[in-house]
Amino acid sequence: MRQRWLQISLWIAQVLLALAYGSAGYLKTFTPIPDLTAMMGWPGDFPAWFVRFVGIAEIAGAVGMILPAATRILPWLTPLAAAGFSVVQIAAIGLHATRGETAMTLPINLLLLGLSLFALWGRWRRLPIAPR
Repeated sequence: MRQRWLQISLWIAQVLLALAYGSAGYLKTFTPIPDLTAMMGWPGDFPAWFVRFVGIAEIAGAVGMILPAATRILPWLTPLAAAGFSVVQIAAIGLHATRGETAMTLPINLLLLGLSLFALWGRWRRLPIAPR
């Protein structure tokens, strides 16, 4: 029974991560940079290609959180996506700290970091998804 709850919890974490990063990635990929800068601030300090790259990487990670696990095709990509999201959040915490924005961003950064580390641990060590 405990393993079933862990499985459900892992899927909830994966879906939440996919939704969060998928929507953030969509914004960074398709929203004009001046509009993004008004929303987030930091995109104005980086080249547009970098902001777009981050957006595309977030969309790819969101797909990687769900598709490999759901289809059981290359399921090792799911913990890899979770590891990538962990790195993204550590970098985001550093970026926001240098900009003096941690009071506003740290709670969500820590939540996303915790979810990604949970998904990484769960899908890599505790309940990996067996390939087809």
